[in-house]
Amino acid sequence: MILAAVYGGLALVYLAIVPIATILYVNSRWYTSSGWEKIFMFFLAFFFFPGIIVFGPFLNVRPQRRAS
Repeated sequence: MILAAVYGGLALVYLAIVPIATILYVNSRWYTSSGWEKIFMFFLAFFFFPGIIVFGPFLNVRPQRRAS
């Protein structure tokens, strides 16, 4: 029973918590990050790809409109 709870917790972290945090981090830092930070962002997106695919359609990450 404990092993099932550990696997369930790890699955929740891998498929829900970290991908949402990754999407929000990339959304907030995309236009101001350095080259190495972009490489880190691409690594996070690649590593947590299954969770990002699950939550991607529900989160709005489009850029803000320009003030004209």
